[in-house]
Amino acid sequence: MSTPPDDPTPRSLGQLVSDLSEQGARLVRAEIDLAKAEVSAKAQEIGIGVGLLAAAGFLAVSAFAVGLAAAVLGLSTVVAPWLAALIVMVALLVIAGILVAVGVNRLKKGQPPTPELATKSIQADVDAVTKGLHR
Repeated sequence: MSTPPDDPTPRSLGQLVSDLSEQGARLVRAEIDLAKAEVSAKAQEIGIGVGLLAAAGFLAVSAFAVGLAAAVLGLSTVVAPWLAALIVMVALLVIAGILVAVGVNRLKKGQPPTPELATKSIQADVDAVTKGLHR
């Protein structure tokens, strides 16, 4: 930080307070501008990352569809093509049904989403304080 030039006239308290206020405002604006630039850069990186993940997800779903087609084609060398497609479809429906059953079961375990242990702990604390006050 540079020292102010030697001014032969002393500055009044009002001028000093005014300068301090002005410099403080400039500093706050500069910090806000820096924060905006930083958030903007990070948001751009997040946007690029999300876009790349979406592209990867699309390619993964496409690869899964190609894999299913390959399963149907491979199975069609043993049975009729319509039967191969039907077998793959039924297998997928069975897997989907199992996933639904497990998912519903997990949802029921989480209902209602209240912090039961924390509630009990707080109630115990309140009871202890209440008992301590009545002694």
